Amino acid sequence: MSAPLLALLDGSIVDVATPIIRADDLGVVRGDGVFDATLVRRGELRDTDAHLDRLARSAEILALPEPDRDGYRRAIAALVDAWDWDAAPEAVARLVLTRGPEGGGGPATAYVLLQALSAAVVAERSTGVRVLLLDRGFDGEVVAAMPWLLPGAKSLSYSINMAAKRYAHEHGADDVLFVAPSGRLLEGPTSTLELDVDGELCTPEQDGILASITLEQLERDAPAHGLTVRHAPLTRDDLARARGGWLISSGRLASAITSIDGVAYPASPLHDALFRVLEVDG
Repeated sequence: MSAPLLALLDGSIVDVATPIIRADDLGVVRGDGVFDATLVRRGELRDTDAHLDRLARSAEILALPEPDRDGYRRAIAALVDAWDWDAAPEAVARLVLTRGPEGGGGPATAYVLLQALSAAVVAERSTGVRVLLLDRGFDGEVVAAMPWLLPGAKSLSYSINMAAKRYAHEHGADDVLFVAPSGRLLEGPTSTLELDVDGELCTPEQDGILASITLEQLERDAPAHGLTVRHAPLTRDDLARARGGWLISSGRLASAITSIDGVAYPASPLHDALFRVLEVDG
């Protein structure tokens, strides 16, 4: 497995063990920053512009400086050139931007980290994922009306998402699907839900949910493969009557849901077609 590589926005490669963040950086002490992540396959990036656009939207929501797009491109290019693609043919590039030192004592911190895609994520494309339903405590449309809760921002404050995934692992599952108190289906900690409902690919309405670039790709390319994609106010009842489902994201691409709360879940007849659209090997 290749070691992670780090690049600054001037294109210089820095050892990952080299300190580049001050101890009082608000990204560290407050989680006050944003990031985005994109899959890189043998040096080919997926939807770079879309990820830079989402990074910029996240930064705007948090009132952070406008990301240096050219700088991020320089950093990504340097990492792609330096990476050993034979040793690790798939990697995830994480674009990071923080507010910088507390009290405004310095500029915002920005860098790109390239890490090999984890073996567990790769395996889940073939084996699928066992999912737990967890209550997120609020409805998406409620959050959408509260900008101080940062709806639609991919912030560094990911502790709740990671805690949810740890909870799943501790209870014999691989991942989580968040559900609102109303019973509306939302999203996973790091993924978007897709269901096969009566032969259509259905995804929850996106109010208060982070925009999914993988979903955008699916919506764009699915018609050429004979698939229909639509947004719907999905509930637990839809989950029960669906012919199958997947969690999709930039890194995993797609993983079929194999069980929900310990109960086996059906395999959709659309599985192979969806994998072809998203170019999933598995």
